[in-house]
Amino acid sequence: MTKVDMEDIKKENTEETSEDPEKEGREDGKSEKEEQKEETSKNSDDVSDNKDDAEDGDTRYLRLMADFQNYKRRVEKEKTDLYSYANEKLVTEMLDVIDNFERALEHEEVGDGFKEGMEMIFKQLSDVLKKAGLAEIPALGEEFDPNFHNAVMTEETEEYESGKVSGVMQKGYTLNGKVIRPSMVKVVG
Repeated sequence: MTKVDMEDIKKENTEETSEDPEKEGREDGKSEKEEQKEETSKNSDDVSDNKDDAEDGDTRYLRLMADFQNYKRRVEKEKTDLYSYANEKLVTEMLDVIDNFERALEHEEVGDGFKEGMEMIFKQLSDVLKKAGLAEIPALGEEFDPNFHNAVMTEETEEYESGKVSGVMQKGYTLNGKVIRPSMVKVVG
């Protein structure tokens, strides 16, 4: 081969390699920069999708935390109520015993020693029940309240104003603020 032939071959080789290097090896005709832009666009879409998923996860987490806090409060309230009213049945049944004690103490036929002993027992029993949360509902001379009083009869009297309780036939009680037995009363009409 001559020198001229060698130069022609070199030119052909350089012309083949001097074509657009970005199109080299790509059948779809896209440049490398275009492909990088597409990949970046896809990646940014993936990132925004992941960001949305993370925000959804955060929202779900906050809701679950709020639900759990509400659950804890509800359980604590139920527990407190359970402790407050656990003795309700026992105390309610003992109210008849208290009524009988009071009736027995009203009779003067009994000797002083016996009566004094009964008063001490009654006071001790009353103190124990008060510690458990039992409280007598005030009635005599109070304004009639159907939430606390059960009107058994009405009467006309000058001693009290209309709508006031003029007599108590049976005492009423609350246990930790809850009415367990309303007072049976006479009301001025």
